Amino acid sequence: MPICLSCIVSGRVQGVFFRASTQRQAQRLGISGYAKNLSDGSVEVLACGDADAVQQLSAWLWVGPPASRVTAVECEAVDAPVPDSFRTI
Repeated sequence: MPICLSCIVSGRVQGVFFRASTQRQAQRLGISGYAKNLSDGSVEVLACGDADAVQQLSAWLWVGPPASRVTAVECEAVDAPVPDSFRTI
């Protein structure tokens, strides 16, 4: 049974290909959901899939692409409809 995590990633995460890199990681792990820029400069990530894969992605969010500088990742389990794919918004 898939789980869903909603994560807010803070730091230098906009304008550094964070969403596109997250999408590649999610697709590699078989995770569906989205990555979306928020008005406060953070990125929201919804990750749904196998618990191990979702955990791997949430750990990767602390690293991000080379140009990013992640200062915080706050995740919580959510009861969300599981999307068909992973997309950037």
